[in-house]
Amino acid sequence: MLPPARLSLKRGCANFVPMSLVRVSLGSRLARGPAANQGVRPTKVSGYFLATALASAAFAAGPEGAALYKDRCAICHDRSLDRAPTRDALAGRAPEDVLRALTTGNMKQQAAGMPEADMRAVASFVTGKEFAKAKSAVPVNYCSGPAPSITLDAPSWTGWGNDVTNRRYQGSPGISAADVPRLKVKWAFGYPERGVFGQPTVAGGRLFVSTANGKVYSLDPKSGCVHWVIDNKAGVRSAIQIGPLPEGSPARYAAYFGDDKARVHAVDAATGTLLWETKLDDHPVARITGSPVLYQGRLYVPVSSIEEVLGTNPKYECCKFQGAVAALDAYTGKVIWKTRVISDPPKPFQKNSAGTQMYGPAGAAVWSAPTLDLKRRVVYAATGNSYTESETNTSNAIVAIDMDTGSLKWSNQATAHDAFLVGCPIPGAGNCPKNPGPDVDFGSSPILHTMPDGKQVVLAGQKSGFVYALDPDHRGKTVWAAQVGAGSTLGGVEWGPAADDTNLYVAISDVFAKKEDAKPGLTAIRMSTGEKVWQAPAPKPECSWGARGCFPALSAAVTVIPGVVFSGSMDGHLRAYASKDGAVVWDFDTGKSFETVNGVTATGGSIDSGGPVLAGGILFLNSGYGWIVGQPGNALLAFSVDGK
Repeated sequence: MLPPARLSLKRGCANFVPMSLVRVSLGSRLARGPAANQGVRPTKVSGYFLATALASAAFAAGPEGAALYKDRCAICHDRSLDRAPTRDALAGRAPEDVLRALTTGNMKQQAAGMPEADMRAVASFVTGKEFAKAKSAVPVNYCSGPAPSITLDAPSWTGWGNDVTNRRYQGSPGISAADVPRLKVKWAFGYPERGVFGQPTVAGGRLFVSTANGKVYSLDPKSGCVHWVIDNKAGVRSAIQIGPLPEGSPARYAAYFGDDKARVHAVDAATGTLLWETKLDDHPVARITGSPVLYQGRLYVPVSSIEEVLGTNPKYECCKFQGAVAALDAYTGKVIWKTRVISDPPKPFQKNSAGTQMYGPAGAAVWSAPTLDLKRRVVYAATGNSYTESETNTSNAIVAIDMDTGSLKWSNQATAHDAFLVGCPIPGAGNCPKNPGPDVDFGSSPILHTMPDGKQVVLAGQKSGFVYALDPDHRGKTVWAAQVGAGSTLGGVEWGPAADDTNLYVAISDVFAKKEDAKPGLTAIRMSTGEKVWQAPAPKPECSWGARGCFPALSAAVTVIPGVVFSGSMDGHLRAYASKDGAVVWDFDTGKSFETVNGVTATGGSIDSGGPVLAGGILFLNSGYGWIVGQPGNALLAFSVDGK
């Protein structure tokens, strides 16, 4: 059930996805450069995209903005809420970003019934900035000449984990461990919007990137020029998956991704033309954040939501969303099966303190890319916390789903009784759990590892700070568990480890853990035993680009090549560690301004969510996450040996 039309922000706090970065309409869904030459006229003038004008005159917040903020927003943003952006974080954004979030984005449900003039007043107040009189045209550096043909023989990193086991390992990066200290910026690309989330994909001689405002780009990986760009009309967080299409299809290769409206898209990888689109869930705040995984003509897609935010409103019938994994025909988008990871459907179980009917079990969102076990024909998925105190044994769990039928085979729950809603002021008030849980989702993808003796384990990192090894031959029985961090609502382990042949490399955030308990840093664990091989504490932040959101947390996904582990920090540093002992062999501060190939002013910032990817001798990285904590930015960076 949707919240009432005049839902107050005072009772529905901002989600852990903060008020920023929604789509900007480009006037047409597809705009292409001259290299595309497919007979469609690109939406451009003198090489520039025309973005929709957002404001015709400056707007001063005045006392109205302060009063509206105090009445509707302060309860979440002035409090120390682990998964709502603080006033300090919001001050780093543009008022246009906040307005988009309130009108069409992540805060739309909370702002229902609020006049636009009020939203604009709030946006100006929280950012301390006036609206621009008009939005400037955004430069697009189209590639000159015909685009090269796509071939999957080219060096690649596709999807989230670079293979169906999600190891995040690149065995043929095009550089050696000895080359890493010589990495320098080859080129930089500036996104039109601040705050980056997705992870680059390299395939077919193209670089594919996305934005939380809904733009999807195909770039030349060597120069950063643009082959095509589309406006998806909804944020794209998932890494893009590339795959071949059968003969007779309208394209040779497809690019697959999910979005914040719970839709899966397939577009022509060569031109960006839409091939098909499938909506996987009708819940109003369902979304796809984890990357689709492609195998033999099927896409395996996770489904998550932000109902944890709506649930704080005592008049909202909390909660009905249940996390899911679906299998789709990669050529048509037809749903083959969809499995909700909670077996029982939500049903009424009690009324809250305001007399509103509550439902459950609910939650167990699947935030990350699923992992495929081809030997056992199983899909492994990691689930998040429960939304209500109606119990389920598949929240905070690793679940195994039959690849062919979608039947749930087994589940191993690490933390029970973890009912959590964002921004609850008082336990038991409204829908708020009487005994709130610690909010320790499994937010990162499981890793399937084969040891030298052929034995396999499923490895999973949790926001609790624990890492687990599970036995896939004995219904996910725990083989070992190792604690490497204190844990918090933003990790512990947030976006995921990486594995080579011997060790698991685990980044620890601990950004909201007690300072005396926090252990941010990188740890190597021997996968056969769970033994800690080495531990490298995160260096103290320099924060040369400003003190706002300055944390030593290592939250972003880790990436490993032979001999070297790459881990990005919330303080903007990307570091390379020797895999044998954890010594830092290269350190680059991305939290600064860059001259870009497309003429957009770009600055880096916090590194979070997607990690670096390497292919063809180039390392690609998004810098400027800064959503809940940290520094927002808008830089896509390409590094090569000596910048050549």
